[in-house]
Amino acid sequence: MDAIVIAPVAVERTRELRREVLRPHQTLEQVAHSEAAGAFAVGALDAGELVGCGFVVPDGEPGAWRIRSMATRPDARGRGIGTAVLAELIAHASAQGARRIWCNARTPARSLYERAGLRVTSEEFDLPEIGPHYVMELRLSGST
Repeated sequence: MDAIVIAPVAVERTRELRREVLRPHQTLEQVAHSEAAGAFAVGALDAGELVGCGFVVPDGEPGAWRIRSMATRPDARGRGIGTAVLAELIAHASAQGARRIWCNARTPARSLYERAGLRVTSEEFDLPEIGPHYVMELRLSGST
């Protein structure tokens, strides 16, 4: 990755990119609906411009954190942005005491999550207007 800065950003700053890449059929208000209170967002910035993002939030049983809304602008792909954003999200959740990190991973992104240590824990399923997904998770040491 050259000239890319990975840093915390306001979740609101990620809306347009998430809409563009993940949910072009939705309005910005609908995209905002998926933002849970307490979400920690990370952005990939290229000369100050947001080219990648994702967020993580406590979700599920105690110690469970969910990765959501991983997106990289198409013209910025292939530069390790998704890997770097995902690593920061996992590090944040781990630092907050996460025992389990999980996500609904789009089928084409499965290998990104597998490289970060997440494993498929479901059959493939389809989310209307979004496409095929798997539930994937990472169990951290000390968890069962």
